[in-house]
Parts: sequence; C-alpha cells; structure tokens
Amino acid sequence: MPLEATPGERCEKISPPKVRSVFLGQPFYWLSAGWRDLRTSPIASIAFGLLFAAVGDVITVFAWRSGHLFIAATSGFFLVAPLLAGGLYEISRRRESGRSTAFFESLAAGRRNRAELAKLGLLLALIGLSWERVSTLLFVLLAPHLAPDLLVLIAAVPTNPEYRPLLFIWLVSGGTLALLVFAITVVSVPMLLDRQIDCVTAMRTSLRAVKANLRVMTLWAFIVLTLTVLSFATLFFGLIIFMPLIGHASWHAYRDLVE
Repeated sequence: MPLEATPGERCEKISPPKVRSVFLGQPFYWLSAGWRDLRTSPIASIAFGLLFAAVGDVITVFAWRSGHLFIAATSGFFLVAPLLAGGLYEISRRRESGRSTAFFESLAAGRRNRAELAKLGLLLALIGLSWERVSTLLFVLLAPHLAPDLLVLIAAVPTNPEYRPLLFIWLVSGGTLALLVFAITVVSVPMLLDRQIDCVTAMRTSLRAVKANLRVMTLWAFIVLTLTVLSFATLFFGLIIFMPLIGHASWHAYRDLVE
C-alpha cells in the first residue's frame, strides 16, 4: 500500500509555496553567503568545481575540432548544471543547521525526491536536444553553404554581411532559451532537494519568484552569465571556484525567495 503523505506534505501539494519580494542588491548577499559556505566546506565544494572543470575540459579536448559539436555539448552541459549542483545545495542546507558535510555525504541529496528530480532532468535534456536541432535547422535554412558552427559563422560575418541575420536570430533564440531554463530552475532545483514537492509545482514557483523579482533576477542572471563567461575564458578552470560559488549562492537565493 502507498504510504500516506504527512500533513505537511499534503498541505504543500494543495497550496503552492508563497514567494517573497527581495531588495535589488540581494544577489550580492547571496554571493557573500555562498562564499562563506565555500570557505566553511572548501574540500567538498572545490571537489564539485574540479568535476565541472574536468567535464568542460574533456568536452574541449574531444569536440574542439567540430565547433558545432562543441557548442552543442557545452550548451547541454550548462543546461543540466543546476541539477549537477545538487551536492552544493546540500552542503549549504546542512550548514544552516550547523552540520559539516563531506563530499560523499553531499551526494546523498539526490536520493531525496529523486523521481521528481529525474523528471526535471529529462525535461532539461529534451530542451538541450531541441536546441541542438533548432540550431542546425537555422543554419540549413539561412546559410545552407555554411557549416553549422557558431565559430565559423562569427568568422564569416565581417566579410559576408548576409550572415548577420542568422547570427542575430541564433543569439536571440539561444538567449531566450537560456533565460527560460534559468527561470524554471533557479528556485525549482534546490526546492526539489529540500521539500517533498512535485517538479511542476517547483517550476511554477520558480517562475513566480522570477516574476515577483524581475529586476533582482535579471541582475542575478547577469552575474551568473558573467561568471560563466569568465570560466569559458579560462578554459573552464574558473569553474573550480565559480561553480561552487554560484551553487551555494543559488541555495541562499532559494531560501530568500520562497517562504
């Protein structure tokens, strides 16, 4: 027989969590709190950063000869990054209650609510696959004589202005998709690790939190994008520090935004 939900769980499923409005400068507090978490659990936190950097470098080694494959693999990697950062959320969650967390202990976070986490992971994977197909289709329709490669496109634009619309559409499409993923995951992933809640409710709560704090979340998205670009510029080595910092800060963003 299925286990009966606790009163708290039944209430949470019936009444969606309420979201808060926060001050514009709150993302800087999130970064400060994330940095404290990183300093408190440096070995476990940096271990996640090393894993992210290693995956990024592996993608570079095996896909750098094919710009299209490199862009697709890197985009997919960062699309699922919020889920992969679950261990970092667990470190911050345990630190709130005064507990320290080793690397392997933090991996236990994925066991809670894993069915709903798997559903969200599948959705993110489908989004990544769809983006790769849409990207290829844009090249086929608008630049059939050009390899489906963003780096080739950027190199061709100065001498072939007719490719500018394609570059603009590609960037707008990719940016819009990235913002959508950000909006549905910025709160939902730590919430799924923290509460017995379904992924649809978690994503809707995330969207409501973004809507209620549009300027704040725009600033937070810009900060995350800046740190990600810096990580690219350092051949992913910046992820060793930036990824744990973003992960811990994202936990504090969730705690501030959701009652």
